[in-house]
Amino acid sequence: MTESVPVALRGVSFAYEDGPTVLSGLDFEVREGRALALLGRNGSGKTTLMRLLSGGLRPDAGELLVEGRAVRHDRKGLTALRTTVQLVVQDPDDQLFAASVGQDVSFGPLNLGLSDAEVRARVAEALAALDITALADRPTHLLSYGQRKRTAIAGAVAMRPRVLILDEPTAGLDPDGQERLLDTLDGLRANGTTVVMATHDVDLALRWADDAALLTPSGAHTGPAAGTLARTDLLTAAGLRLPWGVAVRHLLHAEGRLADGGTGPRTPEELVALTAAVSVPPPSDPAGGRPVERPETGAGRSRG
Repeated sequence: MTESVPVALRGVSFAYEDGPTVLSGLDFEVREGRALALLGRNGSGKTTLMRLLSGGLRPDAGELLVEGRAVRHDRKGLTALRTTVQLVVQDPDDQLFAASVGQDVSFGPLNLGLSDAEVRARVAEALAALDITALADRPTHLLSYGQRKRTAIAGAVAMRPRVLILDEPTAGLDPDGQERLLDTLDGLRANGTTVVMATHDVDLALRWADDAALLTPSGAHTGPAAGTLARTDLLTAAGLRLPWGVAVRHLLHAEGRLADGGTGPRTPEELVALTAAVSVPPPSDPAGGRPVERPETGAGRSRG
């Protein structure tokens, strides 16, 4: 069965006014149901690419396609596009403007001309999906940073897009906030939303994404995350380091603890579970072949 491609760019070039070309002849596609991480150095064109996909920018050359059909950059065409693709920018304060959370989340559905009952249903659904139902009447200027992030995402979710594009969604969040957001994204994916996440965090990309797209001077290189993020040539070209999970995978393979083709751990918890399952014999005395006693460690050891 052919995999659906809800949104794609074909042969797209773009340059800002009086500036250099940012993207040239780019082919890029988002495959339905695949979590996609978008990575690259600052200035590589990630933000431009996301804005082209969401219709915020119009390509100088090439086409934006939805389900294989070219998008017209007029009011009707862009309104239809935004029921398919929604972009949430990195700074939530650039996206929030209404007095309360509920009012902000309702803005998009109201602009679609939906009935009041449908708008209320969509707002309730989006608030529940982002776990902020209790904040519906809270003034947006009294929200914490993490709450503002969730509210901005809820506003996009209320449009019920097939593709949700997030620019650095975990930036500025503490570890607990990051985990809660990732759980929320998993819930959105389970309900049929395809999620694209731009990030500089290669470890997060390896852990979370099905596919990774690396933006380099030669173009976009997309493939399964585990393999793409192990290519040092592409990582160097994209100004990124090797994910720790890939480095650990190489080490475990070299020590015979991981079979050929094994994906290795993506998180510290997976590493602990993997190493705990492997019994490592103590080192032997080269002379007699007997196990060597390991020195005692810890606070209970006396020092002469």
